[in-house]
Amino acid sequence: MAPSVPLALDRGDAAIFDVTTAAPGPAGQLPLTPDDLLQKPSGDLFGWSLDVGMGWAPGALRQSQMLLLSTLGGMREPDGTPLALGYHTGHWEVGLLMREAALTCRATGWTPFAGFCTDPCDGRSQGTPGMFDSLPYRNDAATVLGRLIRSLPTRAAVLGVATCDKGLPAMLMAMAGAGDLPVAIVPGGVTLPATDGEDAGTVQTIGARFSHGLISLEEAAALGCRACASPGGGCQFLGTAASAQVVSEALGLAVPHSALAPSGQAIWLDGAARAVYALQAQHALGWTARSIVTDAAIRNAMVAHAAFGGSTNLLLHVPAIAHAAGLTRPGIADWMAVNRAVPRLVDALPAGPHPTVRVHLAGGVPEVLLHLRALGLLETGVPTCTGLTLGDVLDWWEQSERRQRCRQILRDRDRVDPDAVILPPSTAAAAGLTSTVCFMRGTLAPEGAIVKSTAIARDLLDADGIYRHLGPARVFTSEADAIRAIKGQDETALAPGEVVVVAGIGPMGTGMEEVYQVTSALKHLPRLRGTPLLTDARFSGVSTGPCVGHIGPEALAGGPLGRLRDGDRVRVEIDTRALAGTIDLVREDPVTGELVPDVETLANRTPHPALAPHPKLPPATRLWAALQAASGGTWGGCVYDVDSIVEKLR
Repeated sequence: MAPSVPLALDRGDAAIFDVTTAAPGPAGQLPLTPDDLLQKPSGDLFGWSLDVGMGWAPGALRQSQMLLLSTLGGMREPDGTPLALGYHTGHWEVGLLMREAALTCRATGWTPFAGFCTDPCDGRSQGTPGMFDSLPYRNDAATVLGRLIRSLPTRAAVLGVATCDKGLPAMLMAMAGAGDLPVAIVPGGVTLPATDGEDAGTVQTIGARFSHGLISLEEAAALGCRACASPGGGCQFLGTAASAQVVSEALGLAVPHSALAPSGQAIWLDGAARAVYALQAQHALGWTARSIVTDAAIRNAMVAHAAFGGSTNLLLHVPAIAHAAGLTRPGIADWMAVNRAVPRLVDALPAGPHPTVRVHLAGGVPEVLLHLRALGLLETGVPTCTGLTLGDVLDWWEQSERRQRCRQILRDRDRVDPDAVILPPSTAAAAGLTSTVCFMRGTLAPEGAIVKSTAIARDLLDADGIYRHLGPARVFTSEADAIRAIKGQDETALAPGEVVVVAGIGPMGTGMEEVYQVTSALKHLPRLRGTPLLTDARFSGVSTGPCVGHIGPEALAGGPLGRLRDGDRVRVEIDTRALAGTIDLVREDPVTGELVPDVETLANRTPHPALAPHPKLPPATRLWAALQAASGGTWGGCVYDVDSIVEKLR
C-alpha cells in the first residue's frame, strides 16, 4: 500500500487540474472621450478597466462614486449562521448595513465601492496581552482608513460604518480628516439585553464572583452563555462603543436617531439608507467634512457626552477627532467647563437601570439634544450630514412621527416611561443624576486625573455629595497581580478599606490598557464594594465606582503614583457636585495633628522597584507610546502630531 500523503500536500481533488489559461474580456466599451484619453491620468482609465473586470456595467462607469468603509469582521452564510467568527458581535452584522447602503447607492444612480478594516474587542482582550494593542490600534486604523479613502481618487463621498470601542473612533478620525469630501457615519447599533440573563458588563465578573462563592459553576456557565441576546451591535450599556455612537450623531456626522438602534432590525437598516441620501444632499450643496466637523460641532459632542453620562474614553477620542479635522484639541479646562454646565439626563446602564435600546426608543440623541437646546447649551446653527442645520433637524424631530411612535413602543413593549430613561432637566437632578466626569488633582496627580463621578453609587457619598476614603495603599504594578489579590482567599487577599493602586500600566507600561477586570470585580464583590482604585491606565466605559484613572504623569514617566508603597496612607476625595477632587499621600502634622499632603516623602522616595514596562509589550505599542507622548500625551488624545514629532526629531 502506498504511504499516505498529508492533506496539507494533497487532498486528492481531481478538479484542481481543470485549469483555464485565458478567457474573453468583458463585452462592451468603456465610455471614453478624447478628453479622457488626453487629460485623465492612467489610473483613472485603468480603474474603469478594473471595474468592468469585476462585473460592473460599462454604461454605469460615469456615475458618481461613493466609498463605503466598515469595520466588518467574521464571515456569515446567507442565512446568517457563522462561517467564520468575528472578534466581537459589534462588527459581526455591519456587513448588512454596508449592503443596505450599497443597494441605496445603486438605486439612486451612484456606484458604491467597499473597503474594510476590522477592529479588535476590548471585552475579549481584557486581562490579556491583547489589551496592549487596543488603544494604539485606533491610531493605526485611522491611518489605514484614511489611506483607503485617498487610494480611491475618484470617490465623490465617503460613508463609514462602524460600531465599537476603537473601530468607531478610528472611523470618526478618518471621516473628520477627509477634508473636501462629503462624509457620514452609520453607527452599528446595539445588542439586545437577555430576558433571562445579565448584561454584557456584569457577566464579565463571573470569574471574580465564582472565586468568592457568590455564584456556582453552573450559574456562571449559564450566565456567560446568555449575555448577548442578539448577534450584532455594540453593548447594552453606555460604554465606549455606545458613547462613540452618541458622539457621532451629536457631531452631525450621523443621521438623526441612528445611534443605539437595535442591531439587525429595520430601524437599524434604515440608518444606512438615510446616510446615503445625506451624502447625496451634501454633494449637491457642496458641503464637506470641513463644513460639518467644526469647533462648534466638537463642543456639541462634548455637551452630549456629558448629558448622556458617557465613557471617559471619549476624553481620549474627541480630542483625536478634533486633531484629525485640523481643529484645536479640547483640553482639561474645556471638559471641566462642559461637565460643570451640563446636567446628566440619561439614566442608562452602567450608572442606571436601562439598556441602550431603551435609550434609543426614548428618543436617543435627538431627544437629549432637544433638552439641551432648551437649556441654551447647543450651537444649533451648525451644518449636519443631512444637508440641514442642527436646529432644522431638531425642529423636524420634535414633531416627527418617528419620535412619537418610538416613545410609544417603549411604553407598550417594556412598560417604561420614556421620560424615566431620558429625563427632563427639571426632574434629572431630583432623581439623583449627577454630572458625568470629575477632574482630580493632588500630590499623586500633579497633571490631573479623571473619575466618572456620576457612576459612583449614591450610598457611597456623604450628605454633601462627596466620596471620602482614607486607607492604606495596596500597590500593584500589573493588573494580573491586582486581580489575584481580589480573587484571593488567603493572607494576600485584598482587604476592605485598602486603596487599590495599579501603577506602571499607562502608555509606556502596557499601552494604557483598560482595567475593567478590576473595576467590575470591586463593584460586584460585596466585601470590596466602594473600594477606591487609582491607576495611570484607563477604564472600560462600563466601569463604575470611585475609580480614578488617566493619572498623570504616568508612573513610568516619573509620576508620583509610582512612588507609593504598601501601607502608605492615601486620601481620596471626590466632590460629585463641584466636580473636583484630590488624591494624596498624607501624613499627620506633628503640630496640629491634622492629615496633610506628604509632598516631602514623594519627592525623596525612589520609584517602586517593580515598575517596568510589561515584558510582552509589543514594539509597535512602545513606538505608539513614544509618538503620542511627543504629541501632547493622554490629555491631547494620544494622537500623532506630525509637526511636533518632526520638531522633536531635529
